[in-house]
Amino acid sequence: MNLEDYVVEKTKKAKEISGEFSLISDSCRKDILNKIASELRNNSNYILLENQKDVSSAKEKGISKALLDRLKLNEERVFSISKSVEKVANLSSTLGNIVKMWKRPNGLMIGKMVVPLGVIAIIYEARPNVTVDAAALCIKSGNTIVLRGGSEAINSNKALVNVIHSAIEKAGFSKEIVQFFDVTDRKVVDELIKLYQYVDVLIPRGGPSLINYIIENSRIPVIQTGAGNCHIYVDKYADINKALKIVENAKVSRPSVCNAVETILVHNSVAEEFLEKLYEILKNEVELRGCEKTLEILPQIKPASNDDWTTEYLDYILAIKIVKDIENAIQHINTYGSKHSDAIITEDYPTIIKFLNEIDSAAVYVNASTRFTDGEEFGFGAEIGISTQKLHVRGPVGVEDLTTYKYIILGNGQVR
Repeated sequence: MNLEDYVVEKTKKAKEISGEFSLISDSCRKDILNKIASELRNNSNYILLENQKDVSSAKEKGISKALLDRLKLNEERVFSISKSVEKVANLSSTLGNIVKMWKRPNGLMIGKMVVPLGVIAIIYEARPNVTVDAAALCIKSGNTIVLRGGSEAINSNKALVNVIHSAIEKAGFSKEIVQFFDVTDRKVVDELIKLYQYVDVLIPRGGPSLINYIIENSRIPVIQTGAGNCHIYVDKYADINKALKIVENAKVSRPSVCNAVETILVHNSVAEEFLEKLYEILKNEVELRGCEKTLEILPQIKPASNDDWTTEYLDYILAIKIVKDIENAIQHINTYGSKHSDAIITEDYPTIIKFLNEIDSAAVYVNASTRFTDGEEFGFGAEIGISTQKLHVRGPVGVEDLTTYKYIILGNGQVR
């Protein structure tokens, strides 16, 4: 079978079974998910052995420490993934609900019913946990899914899909509800993004080059999960100790993820005190790059270039810029940011309100780390990505965001 036929076959199977799958009860979907969670735990040794193949290959290719962290699984992470599936299973479901109904003067009753999107394709890179999170969310929301993971995690993803398929069949359903491309040829993506007749929604999850390519070339509607060029602004009214703790967490706890901070903006009135203390905390772990004014305080760090203001490092690197006021901070974030997650550290209420109102991002924080932009942290169980667009969803994309609606109209012989 040639590549084009292979891609068509997979997506067509997902489409053919989507109608049937959308009609099963929530208790049946819950049973599938609980079996997936159980199978993940029971097969953790198999999953970790396959993941080690990917990790070894990545090390040979010289992948960075931060990106390696995204790829690597261990017992704790497999257990955490399985717990996330259980959380998704136990979420309430709105599928089939008529969320609104009204009567027209002619007697027609018009209702708005929640339904699945249909077939969701996700193209993602080196995080194998996405394989499980995406499958779980689509199953819970009554959608079938087509998975295309990155070549870096091919062995891990194959193992995870095998486990998912086994669980689905043990629950008495067809494994065809989860489709997976088990080849690494990049032409799969070129073929997939054409198939609007089989795929209802496409979600790219990865670096800017992947996302931009999909947006520019896809014939399928796209939910854009953008890069995370996240900012923290340390205001002149900030609690410095609170700010230091938050910045350290946002950069160091897991720099390889999209909600890690990449740029710090500091009000000039607190810059010297804050930056000297921050340097002492981060100097052994994080490479700092600063604007000219920052270099006057920290001459030992690297100068920042214009590219640093737009870069999602996903690594132990942090850009720093000193600003004269909150207006400058807001302007910088809205100019250079990726509309993902941005935070302010301040104790001044009017400043808080100004920041919340004027920052145009999916998640805007006050006195908290950007690392909380996550489906589980938001109470969604998991997320299929962080949307940085405004239609039809923004922020962590959870179960409810993978549904749409249709109108049902009840009549008694009315004609127009």
